[in-house]
Amino acid sequence: MTNVVKLNDVEVDPQAQMQADFEALKNAYISKPAPTYNDRKEVLTKLKNSLIENEQGIYDALKHDYGYRSEFDTLISDVMPSVAAIDYALKNLKKWMKPSKRHSGLVLAPSSVTVHYQPLGVVGVITPWNFPFFLALGPAIQALAAGNRVMIKMSEFTPHANQMIREVVKPISDHVIIVEGEAEMGAAFSALPFDHLIFTGSAAVGKLVAKTAADNLTPITLELGGKSPTIIDDDIDINAAVDAVIIGKSTNSGQICVAPDYVFVPKNREQEFVDAFLMRYKEYHLSGNNTNTQTQIVSDRQFDRLDRFLKDAKIKGAEVHAVKEREEGDGRLIFPHLLTNVTEDMSVLQEEIFGSILPVLTYSNLDEVISYINDRPRPLALYIMSTNKKLIDRVLKNTHSGGVSINDTAMHVMADDAPFGGVGNSGIGHYHGPEGFQTFSKAKTVLHSPAWLPKNRFILKNRDFVFKVLRSVFLR
Repeated sequence: MTNVVKLNDVEVDPQAQMQADFEALKNAYISKPAPTYNDRKEVLTKLKNSLIENEQGIYDALKHDYGYRSEFDTLISDVMPSVAAIDYALKNLKKWMKPSKRHSGLVLAPSSVTVHYQPLGVVGVITPWNFPFFLALGPAIQALAAGNRVMIKMSEFTPHANQMIREVVKPISDHVIIVEGEAEMGAAFSALPFDHLIFTGSAAVGKLVAKTAADNLTPITLELGGKSPTIIDDDIDINAAVDAVIIGKSTNSGQICVAPDYVFVPKNREQEFVDAFLMRYKEYHLSGNNTNTQTQIVSDRQFDRLDRFLKDAKIKGAEVHAVKEREEGDGRLIFPHLLTNVTEDMSVLQEEIFGSILPVLTYSNLDEVISYINDRPRPLALYIMSTNKKLIDRVLKNTHSGGVSINDTAMHVMADDAPFGGVGNSGIGHYHGPEGFQTFSKAKTVLHSPAWLPKNRFILKNRDFVFKVLRSVFLR
């Protein structure tokens, strides 16, 4: 049973309100099922302007939710990619909307075949807490570009961000509706008969969303996570490799679905890697006049989970290399902890870390690494630190992952013109790029035959002759 809340001094059942909002969006779509290019451009432009106008409010909201979140992290992970996604959609929208010509073939000649991309209707977006703006608006932007209406379920762990995103979408409130609430509301949200549903979050919750959506035969896109590996080649400059890993592991304090989850280094370079990581992290984050210090862990629950990982690893024999030990007044701040001498029975090698802990594994030859990765669920991302083309090609061809960055980490997610998505346990489907527009569209084949063409009459009156001709042409 849902709790009754007061909205403008009127008691409202949140689930009943959500159902009414869904029906309103559905009716709005039905009233205008084929929005023009100018219609879509207007909606996206309003959203972009509102994002820019509310920039500081977005920074402040996420600082409140996290205890502290650096403006750099919010800019690079939430604000900038959202604006860039709108710019990319506006640049390509006319091309995407244009029907594409296809080959009709001998049997259908002289008829024409085209594929039209039609809006689906109402798209549902379920958003996690780690990048609440971009992971809400990124899919929404592509769904709006495809001509849909959108309903977004925000995380209960980012209440200030949720209120700010309401402000951001206010100019397009007839196209986008924000929903809040805890697990019960999330379950009810995924049970709505959306025309497409995209979920970003853990694999465990993703399975529940998929099961619920199946009752309505709702098509789904699942953006999950997993344990994304990093492979460091024996010949790579260790400082270049470390800098790339630090970017992916320090941004949002590693609370990223594509953060490096563990790193493989050659046996003879383990200590070199650890020393370089600790030294360079301190240089970048603990010295100088850098005011964009490290983001805190989002909640006590997540902080305690990471603390349990560390305690479990220590008890089972791991060696801990902390950039900086915790001090009174740090709040939920956890500086990176590198772990060596890790074993398979430790939680850090069994569960997705999603934070500033990095297990370091060693290897003697690449076959060990490839076998280790392939024996486990397919990750959302894989990182290769190497200048050896043969090694890179070998890893690319012999492993599966949602995406790959070479001599970089996490940044491939910002490639607007390329698809982003997982594989196997790390997700289903794609968005970003033209693939995103297609995900939120119905690709409808249209066969157009001339009215004067007596083809059907001829086939109906001469079936035996047509049968012989078709066999002689196609079954040679």
